[in-house]
Amino acid sequence: MAEKGAIIELIALLRLDKQKEVAETLDGMPVQDIAEAMGQLDVDEQARLLRILPEERQTDTFSYLGKGQQRDLLEALSTGESRRILHELLPDDRTAFLESLSKEELENQLKLLAPEDLKQSLKLLGYPEESIGRLMTPRFVSIRPDWTVARSLDHIRHEADRGETVNFVFVTDERGHLVDAIRLKELILARQDAKVEKLMDGEFYSVQASADREEAVQVIQHYDINTLAVTDRNGVMLGIVTVDDIMDVAEAEITEDFHKIGGAGALNISLKDASPSLLYRKRVGWLLILVFMNLFGGEAIAHFEETIEAVIVLVFFLPLIVDSGGNAGSQSATLMVRALATGDVHLRDWFRLWAKEFGVAVALGVSMGLAVSLIGFYRGGYEIALVTSLAMVCVVTFGSMVGMLLPFLLTRFKLDPATASAPLITSIADIGGIIIYFSIATVVLSDVLAAAA
Repeated sequence: MAEKGAIIELIALLRLDKQKEVAETLDGMPVQDIAEAMGQLDVDEQARLLRILPEERQTDTFSYLGKGQQRDLLEALSTGESRRILHELLPDDRTAFLESLSKEELENQLKLLAPEDLKQSLKLLGYPEESIGRLMTPRFVSIRPDWTVARSLDHIRHEADRGETVNFVFVTDERGHLVDAIRLKELILARQDAKVEKLMDGEFYSVQASADREEAVQVIQHYDINTLAVTDRNGVMLGIVTVDDIMDVAEAEITEDFHKIGGAGALNISLKDASPSLLYRKRVGWLLILVFMNLFGGEAIAHFEETIEAVIVLVFFLPLIVDSGGNAGSQSATLMVRALATGDVHLRDWFRLWAKEFGVAVALGVSMGLAVSLIGFYRGGYEIALVTSLAMVCVVTFGSMVGMLLPFLLTRFKLDPATASAPLITSIADIGGIIIYFSIATVVLSDVLAAAA
């Protein structure tokens, strides 16, 4: 993390228009910290600060800004400055910026690109949204199996500017098919006259460009590698994705899941950059759906009106018991959604996990039922204690089962399990809890109800 003092000092010097001191301060700051400082400036100040930087550091700093900041900054810069920055951006960084734009903004930015950059950007943007193809960089270094180690190292030195990373050296045949990946360390330590094919072990990891980005996250995490090859359906190598890109994807996926679990649509932009109208649109849909769902809860209460009138103390325990079911369901759903997202569990595991969750849910319900029965006995005697304890066991078990099974059901139908958000689970558990609670009360207190009638 950047030192807050350095950032505060930089901003103060810039606003005092001490350009020489600003340049000296920038000289000792990493570009990531400069980008963090720019996030606290208005767009005109950002442009001034960027221009003070040496040109070779401007693009690197720009790449660490948020997408909204990048868009506003390019509009504040001259056409020539914008064109140079877009040209110097790494292809994957440029694609990430372009795909965040509206259609009109995208057309305007594409006009600034040189023909080769435009061709490359359109090709990457042509892959499906959320695919690895949009995430990859086509800049990589590859060698051939029949080359010597000496020739391969000369080729790597010559093509170093083309490769975003050379931690792994990819081996391709004459048609571009990926056949192996060799660690650079192994290549350096090998005999200079040895053939590359002698170093090959056939062990490499790749994903298809059309695959979802989450697949790349899982492969890199599982095999603990920092570079992953991207191929087409025929195995021809198209590019690479690196661990820094994967970290961004993993963070974005986790953020999206949190938004959905909270009952809001995924923003895909910084909360600071989101307009009030966007925040409204992302949240109003679920809230309206849940309003209509909760009408069923009201209808369930109305159905047991006679029970409530006869034993008014039941109302005291209604929020306690019903909310417990929703809370248990939210816990279960959160655990299951995360496990499905990370690949820790799969569809085939549903029955084993259901049995485990059922046992845990019953144990939780019994523990909570015993606790609430004491309050029930104090407020209404033995029969109320029995009603509240039985209801607590059943409601907590029901909520947990809903929270556990709904993510699996959504996954089965190719839907995002995070859609089983906490508000949705809570609403379903609330409706079920009301019905369970008052049904048990109606049965257990049948004598009291008959006497009241």
